[in-house]
Amino acid sequence: MAAALGAVLRRLHTAAAQPPRLTKFALHPPKFVEIEFADGSSFHLSAEFLRVYSPAVDSKIRSVGGEKVIFGRRHVGIMSAESVGNYGVRILFDDLHKTGIFTWDYLHHLGSNKFSLMRNYIRTLRKHGLSRDPQRRK
Repeated sequence: MAAALGAVLRRLHTAAAQPPRLTKFALHPPKFVEIEFADGSSFHLSAEFLRVYSPAVDSKIRSVGGEKVIFGRRHVGIMSAESVGNYGVRILFDDLHKTGIFTWDYLHHLGSNKFSLMRNYIRTLRKHGLSRDPQRRK
């Protein structure tokens, strides 16, 4: 019995360590990306969400109290995407940000945690008096 339970736990641990294989990546510019994985999970990730959670360091990040905050990206759009090897995609946004490579694992993480990540992002903006809307030009 204990050996069987150990084998099941090892399989579960191995499955948890391996994110599911990507089966679909569809770009719907300028608004969102649609992704699907072999485990049946599918996500629509908005341009704003992807831009805010881009894995690249960017000069348009404001440091507030030591916390890095991207703001004013509510209306950002996706212009294009290019495959990077067999592990990810580089997305070009209309604010000309293009240095982040979104791996399939990272996209799965973003999709799986989309609501809590977005909620935390909005809380952070409020905490620092910032907005999702772009700053008005003077």
